[in-house]
Amino acid sequence: MQKASMECGKGMEEAQRSLGVVFFPAFDWAISPTHPEREERLLYTRDQLLEEGLFDIPGITEYPPVFAQESWLERAHFCLPDVSSVSTESHLASAGGAITAARLVMENKEQRAFALVRPPGHHAMRVVHGNRGFCNINNEAVMIEYIRDHYPLPDRPLRIAIVDTDVHHGDGSQDVFWNDPYTLFISLHQDGRTLYPGSGFLSECGGPGALGRTINLPLPPSTSDAGYLYAVEHAVLPILKSFQPDIIINSAGQDNHFTDPLANMRLTAQGYAALNRAINPHIAVLEGGYSIRGALPYVNLAICLALAGLPTDDIREPEWNTDVTRQPSKVMSHIERLCDQVLDLYHRPPSHPVEGREEKGFWVRQKHIFYDTDMLSEGQREAIRLCPDCPGLTVIETASDRVSRSLCVLIPRHACARCAQEGREVYEQGQKNSRYAYVRLLAGDAGI
Repeated sequence: MQKASMECGKGMEEAQRSLGVVFFPAFDWAISPTHPEREERLLYTRDQLLEEGLFDIPGITEYPPVFAQESWLERAHFCLPDVSSVSTESHLASAGGAITAARLVMENKEQRAFALVRPPGHHAMRVVHGNRGFCNINNEAVMIEYIRDHYPLPDRPLRIAIVDTDVHHGDGSQDVFWNDPYTLFISLHQDGRTLYPGSGFLSECGGPGALGRTINLPLPPSTSDAGYLYAVEHAVLPILKSFQPDIIINSAGQDNHFTDPLANMRLTAQGYAALNRAINPHIAVLEGGYSIRGALPYVNLAICLALAGLPTDDIREPEWNTDVTRQPSKVMSHIERLCDQVLDLYHRPPSHPVEGREEKGFWVRQKHIFYDTDMLSEGQREAIRLCPDCPGLTVIETASDRVSRSLCVLIPRHACARCAQEGREVYEQGQKNSRYAYVRLLAGDAGI
């Protein structure tokens, strides 16, 4: 592997912001020996960070992950038939790595944290039957629920923003926080008409209790540093300023790099560093990125230095040149129009979600989900109570090729008394109903 053109630990000034790097390469987990999501993804990164002396810089410290408890995963997911059926020890360590990063920041041990972990997770939805998009467990979702459980504010709900910069739309994170008014989800991704998972369009604005809290920026193929930075400056940052989050999380996918084999974007390591300087997340969590030698070591180094407030000017990938990262002029024109539309949708969201319809006081949508890694098909009926006092009770009927019809009841955080009571009643009735193979309850607030 060609070295980056800097040796950052030698003669480098102290970090401007203390940074904790949680590293877990999952040596014993891979979808298959030749699959893009395999253990080599982070091995070259590990070598690069050590070779460049990253951890010799005062203020940058490496940490091992904790193992997430199964009960922590069940705060974010309905795992069917159970957690152990849809996850491995590597998934517990990956989610635990994200939680370790959160602990470092929330307990003021570090000012910033980066969870360099795998397997990734942002395609894992609220209900999990298996693996889709290389993801079983949504690391950021598990981490956010852990934060809300362990570090609540005394007088109001925590406001958390996720900025997902993976090249693929974070449809799992969008699904988990679809109806959560206290979590802002922003995804910058390659247009779903050209790339998996085929979602993430402007019209996807959130559930009936959180309209405008889901923001999608579907960027055209060949978007480079200039296009991403324009979108951040003219859409993402104004929305973050308006939302005023207490915590900003970056789902730091790296498959929009110009060398990535699975997509068609032209971002560079310098672009990633600039994105992180602009967004300035408290916590970053690695998602995708499959250019194992040509991108990941350089991008991860650039992100670490940017999070620590250190210069990144000397980092250059071996294949970088101005031709391969040049952005067509029509791309910027498209992004300029897109940002105007996104801001308008955020400030003036529609009166109801674009998907579904109202039925007897609930907003109902039918969902058909394909688990492309496990080759499973899931059918889902999601019903969200239209409540004037809280985000609303959610009742999900789900079945797949692997799991018979099951009932999942979600009582949201800060549920009103009526939604909490009705959720309990639906759950108890479901337990008595022989039509359901499994009945699960997820109550956002402890004690409900």
